[in-house]
Amino acid sequence: MNKDVTSLIEESINLELNVSDIYSFFHKLFPEDAEFWWKLVFEEKNHAALIRSGKEYFEPVNKFPHNLLHHSLQNLKYTNSKLLSLIKNFKNTPPSREEAFNIAFKIEDSAGELHFQKFMDEETNSTTDKIFKQLNKDDKEHAMRIRSYMEKHGISIQSDNGLTGLGTWI
Repeated sequence: MNKDVTSLIEESINLELNVSDIYSFFHKLFPEDAEFWWKLVFEEKNHAALIRSGKEYFEPVNKFPHNLLHHSLQNLKYTNSKLLSLIKNFKNTPPSREEAFNIAFKIEDSAGELHFQKFMDEETNSTTDKIFKQLNKDDKEHAMRIRSYMEKHGISIQSDNGLTGLGTWI
């Protein structure tokens, strides 16, 4: 498999796992929302597993669905660095419940997560793409679910919570 594609795959896997780690932190921090966060943790780990499985399956023939991955390795690395920094900061200064939901919303509304969602929503005749989509059918529209949950529980959506630029990381 091409080194660039392999690097994109690895950084994409890291992105999903880092997002999962953030949600896992929120799961422990906010017991009143634990079930909500746990489902997102599971789904993000599932995204990582899907990408990892694709890498293992397509490695000999280099037919990994490239449209599943973000095109910029540099942006993926930058985003992963920012996510790791958030996790580190949370250990010293945990976010409020409102901040946690707004962070999650910004993450899911970012280009990387939207790229994954766009792939899942596109019409295709490719058997490979259809397999990925079938495996992922229950893991859709995180940003919409987060927003809906926030509205239902009276959590306000902040226009800027110190994460300006999160949506443009990747």
